[in-house]
Amino acid sequence: MPEEPEIDTEKLHEAIKEELEHEGGSFLKMISLTTAILAVLAAIASLKAGATVNEALVLKTEAARLQSESSDQWAYYQAKGVKAAIQEASRTSWLAIGKLPPAEYDQKKNRYVDEQGEIQKKALDKEHQRDEKLKESDHLLHVHHGFAGSVALFQVSIALGAVAALTRLRLVWFGSMLVGAAGIIIFSLALFH
Repeated sequence: MPEEPEIDTEKLHEAIKEELEHEGGSFLKMISLTTAILAVLAAIASLKAGATVNEALVLKTEAARLQSESSDQWAYYQAKGVKAAIQEASRTSWLAIGKLPPAEYDQKKNRYVDEQGEIQKKALDKEHQRDEKLKESDHLLHVHHGFAGSVALFQVSIALGAVAALTRLRLVWFGSMLVGAAGIIIFSLALFH
C-alpha cells in the first residue's frame, strides 16, 4: 500500500492565517466586532426611543382627558354662578316692589356660592394634574430625542464601518468609531437623564 503524502497542515494553517492578516483579516474581524456592538446599542436605543415616545403620548392623552374634565368643572362652576345670579335677581325683584323676599332665595344663592367653591377646587386640582402630566410628557419627549439622536449616530457609524470593511481604510474605521462614541455618549446621557 502506497504511503499517502504527508501534508504539514500546521504550516498550511499558518500560511492561510498570514494571508488573511495580509489581506486584512484581523482588521475585518475588528470592524465586524465593533459594528456588531454598535448594532446592539442601536437596537437598544431604538427600543428605548419607542418606549419613551409611547409613554409621552399616553401622558399627553391623559393630560387632554384631565383638561376636558377641568373644562367640565368650570362649566359647572359657571352654571352654579348663573343660578346664584338668578336667585339674587329674584330676591332683588321682591325688594324693588317693597316686599320682603322669601328666605329660600338667600338660602339657594348661598348654597350655589358654596358649591362653586367646591367645584373650583376640583377644577384647579384637575388643572394641576394636567400640568404635571404635560411636564412629565415633555421630559420624556426630551429623553426620546436623545435616544433617537443616538440611533442616528449608531446607524451612521455602522455604515462607515461597512465602508471601512469594503475599502480596508483604517481612517474610515476610526471615523466610524468616533461617530459611534458620540452615539454612546448621547445614549448614556439619555439613559441616565
